[in-house]
Amino acid sequence: MRRLTTGLALGAALATIVAGTTSASAVGAPSAGTPASSPSAVAAGSDHAALGLAAAEKLVPRSVITDKDGTTHTRYDRTWNGLRVVGGDLVVEKSAMGALEEVRYNAGRKSVAAPSTTPKLAKTAAVATGAERSKASGEKSQGELVVWAGSGSPRLAYDVVTTGVKADQTPSRLHTIVDASTGAVVSSWDEIVNGTGNSMYSGTVTLNTTQSGSSWLLKDSHGNYTTDLNGSTSSTAAGTQFTNADNVWGDGTASNRQTAAVDAEYGAEKTYDYYTNVLGRAGIWNDGRGARSRVHYGNAYVNAFWDGTQMTYGDGTSNTHPLTSIDVAAHEMSHGVTENTAGLAYTGDAGGLNEATSDIFGTAVEFYANSSADPGDYLIGEKININGNGTPLRYMDKPSKDGASQDCWTTGTKNLDPHYSSGPLNHWFFLASEGSGAKTVNGVSYNSPTCNGSTVTGAGRSNIEKVWYRTLATKLTSTSNYAAAREGAIASAKELFPSNAAVCTAVESAFSAISVPAGAQSCGGTTTPPPTSGNLLQNAGFESGATVWTGTAGPITNNTGRPARTGSWKLWLGGNGTTGTETEQQTVTIPSTATAATLSFWVRIDTAETTSTAYDTMKAQVVVGGTTTTLATYSNANKNSSYVQKSFNLLPYKGKAVTVKFTATEDSSLQTSFVVDDTAVSVG
Repeated sequence: MRRLTTGLALGAALATIVAGTTSASAVGAPSAGTPASSPSAVAAGSDHAALGLAAAEKLVPRSVITDKDGTTHTRYDRTWNGLRVVGGDLVVEKSAMGALEEVRYNAGRKSVAAPSTTPKLAKTAAVATGAERSKASGEKSQGELVVWAGSGSPRLAYDVVTTGVKADQTPSRLHTIVDASTGAVVSSWDEIVNGTGNSMYSGTVTLNTTQSGSSWLLKDSHGNYTTDLNGSTSSTAAGTQFTNADNVWGDGTASNRQTAAVDAEYGAEKTYDYYTNVLGRAGIWNDGRGARSRVHYGNAYVNAFWDGTQMTYGDGTSNTHPLTSIDVAAHEMSHGVTENTAGLAYTGDAGGLNEATSDIFGTAVEFYANSSADPGDYLIGEKININGNGTPLRYMDKPSKDGASQDCWTTGTKNLDPHYSSGPLNHWFFLASEGSGAKTVNGVSYNSPTCNGSTVTGAGRSNIEKVWYRTLATKLTSTSNYAAAREGAIASAKELFPSNAAVCTAVESAFSAISVPAGAQSCGGTTTPPPTSGNLLQNAGFESGATVWTGTAGPITNNTGRPARTGSWKLWLGGNGTTGTETEQQTVTIPSTATAATLSFWVRIDTAETTSTAYDTMKAQVVVGGTTTTLATYSNANKNSSYVQKSFNLLPYKGKAVTVKFTATEDSSLQTSFVVDDTAVSVG
């Protein structure tokens, strides 16, 4: 469940990898995939063998997508020794003849083997940790022993789910991942994110209602229907089905309870139609089912949310501006689509991609509806006056106009709230669709800059919508980042529009224009990856602080005493001038299919030692199966005033779990500082 920020709970994702759902997904036109079918256990067994997975690891089928040419994209979750693996999802792509074409492992994690399945931490302690982090009232917590594979090395953990209601009336279903050995919090996210009718925002609209006896139900033939919560804040209440004797609903004012229902139902119906008619997807679950919309939630609730099964809307400030405009309704419903395709986690880069996806399809549906009362635009929530001054919630041409969102991707984007880390992808969508510079669309003026000073020529919104949907449905996994989004979108553009190079060029140049670095994919083919392309290490530049890496407390720091190479965080080993040893390490698995594998890092060494005798040392090491190999040893004799890059071949370890380890030892006098930054294990 996600919130729209400052009001709209636009979101919901990760329920797929949290709850292990098996919802269906499909890819859209052109070359739209057929409606999804359930992957069989036979197929899972065949893929398990083809991927060479360990016997203790099982594939849990989630969905399958079949393209017109017979290519299949099968999504799986995984278990390890019977434990659910959170963040272990993957996508297997096969040709029509059944040949394995590509495998996309979430977080590059082929192996999800945890060192142990016996916890050192009691479940009660983990549950207490989760409950302590919750800000909700009436909270209830439960914990499940799982394997965490969403970041860092796979490890035994507890998934603690704490439910309740926040102070602003938003329901909460907080997940806290607690390391089952150390008790440390590894990750955390909240699931809750958001006839003839006279609507408040879209004018007079036609609704697909259902006759029941002598009255009418606000329910269409697909099962999209709307209920009245009458101020309830219950997350489970169904509400009262709206009925009407003459099939004329609402009067366009907030004082009429049916008006908000008209907007919500209209938004749900148009969003369903858009996904079906434009993208070839039969609703949120791609199985023809509609969804419930609940209106009049809480009292003056300035928000809306998707909770994994339904959309819910508050009535806004003073209960006069229900959050039911069509772009908001489509935004919330699209969180359901994301949940049932890529399952993007609502944290880090993935959280921004999740939130932007709902903005993108909220915008797409607004254009699709083509209402003269609410013409399509690249503004989010412009009708609901959530800021109280007539300004929209977000701007896609220049996201920073909202005062908090980013225009350009940076290594720090992942640290922002998803409503603001969504800015770069929203910006990409505008640039790829319309191009850079000043222009007017549907009477609205825009002026979209680029982050690299380039000029981008748009390829048309309808083309870019399809590219992004295919990326979401067939390329991304639960913790995908902006680099993966670039790679997936370029590949999708080439697959969907093989004879229209302008689409791929717009996709690629727009990602460059928001400062996402080039990777292996390009519109001209596949290029040699740059040093950090396909980086298997997580928190590789240490900008997330002391997370993922394990070892001595303190060396991962943003202390200004030594400069970072990029950003502000680095790994600062030594520098104490006292006898001691410090280490930091992280485990990755080198794919068995790798043709190249390289460990690289940048190191800066300064010292107070005055001779060339090696008093203080730092070793770059790899540990495989209990055997430690030292790749290089540096000492005070190797001092350098600027960063120098070091690289080592790891290809001999392909198919194996490798622990990358940095170990520094100082003697009792005169400090030596070994400062490491921008690490990478790159594979080809």
